[in-house]
Amino acid sequence: MGTLNVRTDEAMETALKALTGDTRSRSEAVRYALLRTYKEILLEQAEQDAERLKEDPDDQAEMLAIQRFMGVTE
Repeated sequence: MGTLNVRTDEAMETALKALTGDTRSRSEAVRYALLRTYKEILLEQAEQDAERLKEDPDDQAEMLAIQRFMGVTE
């Protein structure tokens, strides 16, 4: 496992205090924040992809074929 050194400022210290609470270490709080942010980025990318593809006729045909295969549409 790697190590990460981060310089904090007043805003970061405030955020760390809020994320640590009474139960998390500073390391756990940073890991939590990084993974949470990464998840949010992936969800944003998925939303952008869905928006981009929703008007694509080839993509619509493929989704319909999958739905038919799964028996959820005629």
